[in-house]
Amino acid sequence: MMRIIIFLFLSLIVKMSLAQDPWKISANNIDPNNYYGITVANGMIGIVSSPEPFKVKDVVLAGAYDNYGRGRVSNFLKSFNLLNMYLEIDGKRIANKDASNMKQELDMQKASFNTVFNYGDKADVSYTYYSLRHLPYTVLMDVTITAKKDISISGASVMEAPDALRDVQNYYNEIDRPHVTISLLTSSAKSPTGKLLMCASNSFLFSEHHGEEPRVIHEMWDNNMHLMKFSKKINAGEVYRFSIVGSSITSAHHDDPLNEAERATIFAKLEGRERLLNFHTNAWTELWKSDIIIEGDPQSQQDVRSMLYHLYSFSRAGTALSPSPMGLSGLGYNGHVFWDTELWMFPAVLVLQPEMAKSMVEYRFQRLEAARKNAFSKGYKGAMFPWESAETGVEETPVWALSGPFEHHITACVAFAAWNYYSVTQDKNWLREKGWPILSATADFWASRVERNGQGQFDIKNVVAADEWAENVDNNAFTNAAAIANLKYATEAAKLLGISADPDWMIVANNIPILKMEDGVTREHATYKGEGIKQADVNLLSYPLKHFTDPAQVKKDLAYYETRVPDEGTPAMTQGIFTLLYARLGEKEKAWHWFQDAYLPNLNPPFRVLAETKGGTNPYFATGAGGVLQGVLMGFGGLDITSKGIIQIKSTLPAQWKSLTITGVGPDNKTYRVGN
Repeated sequence: MMRIIIFLFLSLIVKMSLAQDPWKISANNIDPNNYYGITVANGMIGIVSSPEPFKVKDVVLAGAYDNYGRGRVSNFLKSFNLLNMYLEIDGKRIANKDASNMKQELDMQKASFNTVFNYGDKADVSYTYYSLRHLPYTVLMDVTITAKKDISISGASVMEAPDALRDVQNYYNEIDRPHVTISLLTSSAKSPTGKLLMCASNSFLFSEHHGEEPRVIHEMWDNNMHLMKFSKKINAGEVYRFSIVGSSITSAHHDDPLNEAERATIFAKLEGRERLLNFHTNAWTELWKSDIIIEGDPQSQQDVRSMLYHLYSFSRAGTALSPSPMGLSGLGYNGHVFWDTELWMFPAVLVLQPEMAKSMVEYRFQRLEAARKNAFSKGYKGAMFPWESAETGVEETPVWALSGPFEHHITACVAFAAWNYYSVTQDKNWLREKGWPILSATADFWASRVERNGQGQFDIKNVVAADEWAENVDNNAFTNAAAIANLKYATEAAKLLGISADPDWMIVANNIPILKMEDGVTREHATYKGEGIKQADVNLLSYPLKHFTDPAQVKKDLAYYETRVPDEGTPAMTQGIFTLLYARLGEKEKAWHWFQDAYLPNLNPPFRVLAETKGGTNPYFATGAGGVLQGVLMGFGGLDITSKGIIQIKSTLPAQWKSLTITGVGPDNKTYRVGN
C-alpha cells in the first residue's frame, strides 16, 4: 500500500512541475497554504521567499548563534527582515487578494528571485531580490511598476526585529552631499542572552537624477518596527523603478556591527544598481563555470542544477564557515554543523569549487583546540570533534540526544575531508600547516579510543552508528572502517611530509574488526540482526571509504541493505549512495530507480524544494542534495577522488539521459563527459 501511495505522490510531483527551463524554476499558481519558500543566498546571508507580495519569510545570517529556545544549546538567529516592504497604489495597500496572475521564479543562473502580478486595471508590478554574491552582508531588491492609468504610489521599507531579539534600537539618518542624499533606515538589537549585537541598515536607490528623487519620510511605529517611505505620481504607460539596498551584520562578524552595517549600505548605494548587479552576475557566472549538464532529460537537469545552486548558495570561499544541514534556508537543526558537511555536501563542492570547500575544512581547523578538549574530557587522547558544532566548536548536541556523547565517527569524517582536500588540490603547504594537525590529532584519538582485546580485535565499543537507529552498539561497520581510513591517511600524510608517523597507528588500523554475517554480508554492528536502518552505514564502506573494492562484496552488501531502508522516515542521501554504487557496477536501471527515489518523494511545492524525508516539510535539505549530487558526479559521472587527484572511472548513465558533462572540475577546471 505504501509503495502505491509513493507512486501516486511521484506522479503528482511530476505533474506539479513538468520539465521547465533548465535555469529557472517557475510557479504560476501560488497557494499560500501549500507554499515552501526557496532561498536566495550568497554563502553568508540567506533570504527565504514568501507568497505574500513584497515580503520575505526569513533572513538568515551564517555564523550568528546564541543560546536560546530548545535544548540549552546555541541556535541560529534570524536577522532583521530588511527587505520587507509595502506598496500602496492610490492609497490602497496591496495584499495577496489584490495580486492577480501572480508568478514567482527563481533564476539559478543569476541567483535572483522574481515576483510579477497584476494590480487590477491600474498597474503591472514586479520585484526581484538578490543576495549579492560579491558583497557578503548585502542584499538588493528591485521594484518595477508599469502604470496602466495615472496612479499615485507610496512605497515603504519596513524594518522589523525578530521576536527573539531584545533591546531594539531604531535609527534614521540622512547624509546630504552635493551629489547624493542617503537615507538610512537602521536597527540594532541584542541577541536573547545579550551575547551578540545584530544590526541592519537599508536605503532607497531611486532612478531619478539627484535632486529629482522623491522625498523620504521616516515613521516610528513601535520599538520593534519602523519604516521609511516615499510617494510618487506615475502617468499611464510610464514604467517606474526603485530599489532597496541593505546590509546585515553582527558582532560575530565585525567588532563594530552598527556602524559597519551603515557603511556597507552606503557603499552599495554609491556603487549603484547597475554596478551591483554586474558584479553579482559576474560572480555567479564564474561559479557556473563548474556545472553539471544533463542532455536528454530537462527535469533531471533542472533538479540537479537546483541542488548544485543550493550548495553554492549556502557556502562561501574565503571564510571559516561550514553549512548546516539546512544551509541558509532557515533555523533547521539550529544551524549546527554535523557530518552532513564532511561526508555529504563537501565532496560535491570539493570537486567543483575547491576554494569553497577549503572554507569548510578551515572551519574545523580553527576549532581543533576545542576538539582536543572534548577528547580530554572523555578520557581520550588527540582530538574528538563534536557531533553538533556551532561557533566555538564545543559539543552543541542537546543532552537528550545520545549522538552527542557517542556518535564518534564524526571525528573520522573530519579527517577524511581534510585528506580529500589535499588529494584534490595536492597542496603540500596546506597539508603541513592545516591538514597534518587535523589528521594526526584524530589518529591519536582513534589509537586511544580502541579497546585492545587481542590480535585482530581492537574493538570500538559503545557508539551511535552512522545508522542512528543503532545506539550504544559495538564495532559499528562505518565507525570502524572510518577509523581505519583516518589512521591510514594520517600515516600517508606523514610519509608525504617527511614526518615520522606513530607506528601504533597502523597497528591499530590493522586490528580493528569489520564484522561479517554467515553469508558474507557485512554486519552493521555486533548485535545487528536484520532490523530496518535509518540511513546508509555498511554501504559507505564501498563508497566513499573504499574499504571494499571487490564488486561481488559491494553487490552483496547493496542487495542486503537496500531492503532494510523503510519507505519513510529516512534521509535522502542514503539512496544517493545506492545510486552511485549501482552506477559504478553498471546496473543503470537500479541506479536510475534509486536516483529518483532519493529525492522525488521529498520535493515540496511550488519550487521543488528538497525536504529531509519523503513527504517531509523541512526544506531545504542540503545534506540530501549533496548525497544525490555525489550519485551524479561520482556515480553516473565516474569521478573519483584519489591520493593523486581526481580521475574518471568506468560508470554508466541512465537510459533516460543522452549524456552527462561535468565542467570546471578540480583546480585545473577540467571537463569530463559520459555519453550513452
